[in-house]
Amino acid sequence: MPVEVIVGFFIAATVGLTGMGGGSFTTPALILVAGLPAAESVGTAMIFAAVLRVLAAPFYIVKRQIHLKYLGLLLLGAIPGLLLGTWILHFMYVESWKSTALIIVGILLAISSAITFLPKLRNPDFARRRGRWLSLLALPIGIETGFSSAGAGALGTMLLLNFSEMQVAQVVGTDILFGIVLAFIGGAFHFLWGSINSAVLLKLLIGGVPGVLVGCALATKVPGRKLRTVIALIAIALGLQLVWTGAGKLLQDHDRATAGIIQPTKATAENRSWR
Repeated sequence: MPVEVIVGFFIAATVGLTGMGGGSFTTPALILVAGLPAAESVGTAMIFAAVLRVLAAPFYIVKRQIHLKYLGLLLLGAIPGLLLGTWILHFMYVESWKSTALIIVGILLAISSAITFLPKLRNPDFARRRGRWLSLLALPIGIETGFSSAGAGALGTMLLLNFSEMQVAQVVGTDILFGIVLAFIGGAFHFLWGSINSAVLLKLLIGGVPGVLVGCALATKVPGRKLRTVIALIAIALGLQLVWTGAGKLLQDHDRATAGIIQPTKATAENRSWR
């Protein structure tokens, strides 16, 4: 069985269980396991995460656990940020910037996962009284999602839990639709740019479709808080691994460039001495 199918199943199961992990796990897995470039990994992860959330969304829509007003406010700020982050990543999708892009993606993944451990600063009336500020706070979430495919799950959930009066189930339902819209918009740009690996995406979905259904079925039987903690720790480790890998490649590129400068200099000196 292809490793992408197995990876897709376990990532989808964690998404079904907790609503987290779609971008935080898929992007580093595609870079480290499948060997895809950063931009191609982000584009593929976006479409994969969107499909997983589409499968999970009906459970919350039927129960009316969606807050349309807050969803609109989040999208108002996040969509411009998404376009900016996606453009920056596409701009860096050249050989000379690939190592740097890898480091930035790793840092963003680690930071977005670490936010899970921040103490809650509850202000339930914030969104109701200052909706425009909610949109502004969603702007950096959009930027990170566009650049790394992560953020919509962990950061969107944290934002709604701390600054709205919604219950947990309604927060998760609203955030799932939030993630769907961002993933499809960002994925559309990656599709137009050709930065989606269709073969890898198909293998992820073969494992992911049953995985997300299993996760949703087990959601009420698994302790969510402990599982989120484990997932966040793994995501931080994966992000740091991307930083390490990107830094190593950056040093290799620097050494090659330095060697390329030194060698011609030596050759020139030899030619001069021969003359």
